[in-house]
Parts: sequence; C-alpha cells; structure tokens
Amino acid sequence: MQPDSRPSEIFDRKRRRTLRERAGRRRGDGFLWRSIADELADRLVDVSRDFRDVLIIGPMASYASQILANRQVRITEGALSRSELTSVTGKVIDEDRLPFAAGSFDLIICAGTLDSVNDLPGALVQFRRCLQPDGLFLGHMFGAGTLASLKAALLEAEGERASPHIHPQIDLRSAADLLTRAGFALHVADTDATTVRYRDWRTLVGDIRDMGLGNALAGPRSFLGHDITSRLDAAWDTKASIDGKIEERFVHIHLSGWSPSADQPKPAKRGSGSVSLASILPPSKRTD
Repeated sequence: MQPDSRPSEIFDRKRRRTLRERAGRRRGDGFLWRSIADELADRLVDVSRDFRDVLIIGPMASYASQILANRQVRITEGALSRSELTSVTGKVIDEDRLPFAAGSFDLIICAGTLDSVNDLPGALVQFRRCLQPDGLFLGHMFGAGTLASLKAALLEAEGERASPHIHPQIDLRSAADLLTRAGFALHVADTDATTVRYRDWRTLVGDIRDMGLGNALAGPRSFLGHDITSRLDAAWDTKASIDGKIEERFVHIHLSGWSPSADQPKPAKRGSGSVSLASILPPSKRTD
C-alpha cells in the first residue's frame, strides 16, 4: 500500500457538519445571517445584468428572496447539512468539493462559512470554474478579530491548560490575494464589523451555536476541568464594563469577483497614459 500523501486537514468535516446540523435544528435568532443577507442584497442592487442560474451555498439559502429581490432566477441550493436544506432539490455539499459542471451558473453566493473550509483556495477556484463567462461570485467570511473578547476570556480562564477553541481567521489582504490566485476578474474584498454587547458569555456561546460557528478544528479535545464555567465567569467579569457587559465583534470580509470574459473592461497597459499626473496636481501636491 502507498502512504497517503494528502495533507492533513485543519477542520474535521464530520464535526463541521455536526455543528451545522445542530444549528439547523436550533432555529435560533440568526441576527448575523439577516445582516449579511441585507448586505448581499444591497450589493446586487448595483449589478445591472440579468441572472438566470444561481447557486446559493450555506445559510443564505433561507434568505434567497430577500437577497435576490424580484429577480426571476433558477436557484440551486448547496446546504452544509441536511437539517439546513430549504428545498427538496437541494444538495448537501462541501464548498471545496463541488458536484457541479463547469459553467453551470451565472451567480454564486456563499456566505458565512468560508472561514472554516479546509481548502479555501481550491474552493474559490471551483466557484470560478462553475461560473459562466462574466458570471459573478459573492462571498463572505468571518475575518481576523472575530470573537476576540471570548478568546481572551477563554485564555484567562484556562491558564496554562489553554487550547484552541476558536479557529484562526484570515485578514482582508490575504482574502484579496486568494481572489487573485483563483483567477477572478474585477475582484473586490472589503470589510466591516458587527459589535454586540453581552452580559453573559453563555448568551454569546448560544448565538454561536445557533449559527453553527463553533469549533470545527480537527484533533482531540482537552478536558478543561470541572470548574471551567466558574473560571470563565470570573474571567468574563474582570473584562466587563461598568454596566456588566462586554463588547464582542464579528468582523465581516466581503468578497466579489467575476469569471473572466472577453467582454469585460480591461485596465490600460502600464505606460500608455498620454497625460502626466504631475501636470495635473497643484505644486504643493506634486511628488516629483
């Protein structure tokens, strides 16, 4: 037998799907999903082209009518667990293992889950491959700085026994680089944040579970001791403001890119300009 040369995966696929299954059954508030859906809808308003075949991956399928407004399209749903399926024709998939043929869609939306994909560069390449020429990809992931307050409280509560409970997230620049590597044209990556104030870490953890955003890292789990909840209570209290609450941030990285097409505008070649910038700027702003 030949040794398995595949690299080890950061995320446990079975554990990740279990988290999504639990979230689908909990039917929590989902306030972050509504906010992300609003943002996606706003971004599509500015797109004048018509779409016919749309793939929606993850929790945004539940907000399809809100995101797509009055567009008349055929929607294919790619859920991450069976409990999240919203249609009988939907498929349970992994973002980096798409079962669709090249050029199947002219719009792909994948939001809220990309930060826990094992092969994110490969997933982005597959999104581009599944798009028709001049097709649009809209994505979202939680970026670096998300859940910083909870991470700090966990580190303090665990002391020398600290182990990872929240997976690392990438920053904006890295996300933009991935779009370039995947071959998207006219791509954009930008960021904003949602700040929520919590009086109790249990409420925060409940929100995380409602959205299936828990710890899907591969590997064994460490026993933290029977008194971990009291230690976490103490750590949380030391960081609370005068009203007893702590601010927690969810950092959003928004991604967009177009599948290359001969009809798309191209940047001018370097050195092809006919007017010098120095001749336009006032003397105080010249750089020469």
